[in-house]
Amino acid sequence: MPSATNPEPGVVALAGEIDLHKSPHVKETLEPIIAKKTPLVVIDLGAVTYIDSSGLALLIEALQRIQSYGGKLALCSIADSVRTIFDIARLDQIFRIFPDKSAALAG
Repeated sequence: MPSATNPEPGVVALAGEIDLHKSPHVKETLEPIIAKKTPLVVIDLGAVTYIDSSGLALLIEALQRIQSYGGKLALCSIADSVRTIFDIARLDQIFRIFPDKSAALAG
């Protein structure tokens, strides 16, 4: 069961598998952050073990919504197995990806 926590403003830490069944929960977690027009949203994927196309679509939609109000979205701490999915889908060229949360917040 993936979890989503929001311990600090604009930072969401995801865990587990982000798939068709779990994506709606992640979207619910991101919704208030996007609604507040948070200038920088950081999604920490360090504890995510798998992401499918619905999870990727969710992140792309979040990116588009955040960019629409002039905000920025950063992803960080992506495990190698998950990073491979981003690379194959060429999403590493669309998302700002950082090695860790502090780099993402500074980025």
